Amino acid sequence: MERPTILLADDESAVLDRVRRLLESQFQVVETVSDGQALLAAADRLKPDVILADISMPVLNGFEAARRLKAAAPSTRIIFLTVHEEPAVVTEALGIGVNGYVVKRAAAQDLVAAIREVLEGRCFVSPALSL
Repeated sequence: MERPTILLADDESAVLDRVRRLLESQFQVVETVSDGQALLAAADRLKPDVILADISMPVLNGFEAARRLKAAAPSTRIIFLTVHEEPAVVTEALGIGVNGYVVKRAAAQDLVAAIREVLEGRCFVSPALSL
């Protein structure tokens, strides 16, 4: 059975490297990009099973990229991986239709579970968040 494909988007190369290492034993990381515009192009070209994206990215932020991805292909599965823990930010993200929300400080514990939940059609929000 093929491993699910993951597209990573974050403007910090160290984060991309850590997340890739965390995931590559269970998933196929098909590409990493560092801004929202590159995310849109890669998502269109690669059609990954799940997109992991930061909210704060240059050129096009994660919110706008997610809106465009969901408008073009509503079934696109997106998980935000971010430092933003404010309830209003989480609410906005879920309102866009993202499928998961993982805070970076909990990525080691939450990310694999989040991807599995989203692949099963469920929503995942880091338990570390007190909403």
